Amino acid sequence: MPREKGEKVVATNRKARHDYLIEDTYEAGIVLSGTEVKSLREGKASLVDGYAFIDAGEIWLDAVHIPEWGSGSWTNHATRRKRKLLMHKAQIIKISHRTKEGGYTLIPLSIYFKDGRAKVELAVAKGKREYDKRQALRERQDRREADRAMASRRHLGE
Repeated sequence: MPREKGEKVVATNRKARHDYLIEDTYEAGIVLSGTEVKSLREGKASLVDGYAFIDAGEIWLDAVHIPEWGSGSWTNHATRRKRKLLMHKAQIIKISHRTKEGGYTLIPLSIYFKDGRAKVELAVAKGKREYDKRQALRERQDRREADRAMASRRHLGE
């Protein structure tokens, strides 16, 4: 029985939803050393340059920055090392077929603890073009303005 219940988000990659069109999301466990877990429990991690790839039927997470643990000694870990992810073989094969298609990549969206175990949310995503990003920003801004106008009309009507 786990000591902790629920989810505790450690880090999110907010820019990923801006730069990529998210197709599917998957949850995977992470193989970590002891000092990495302690550093994550302190809420320290960065997913900015992170990506995942499949090599020889295994899925790996690379370029994710988990800083050294402050109280660690010579047992501290490398901050940007490759970390193995734990997923079912069928899921890895499915993701492999998707990423072999043109333009698709695997990016981490968040790292979190679920019932005391470190997990990463991976997304199969396609890169957005510059005009797609501008269009998404414009749509979001238009939606905000419309919501403000509706709220002010509602407020005046009362």
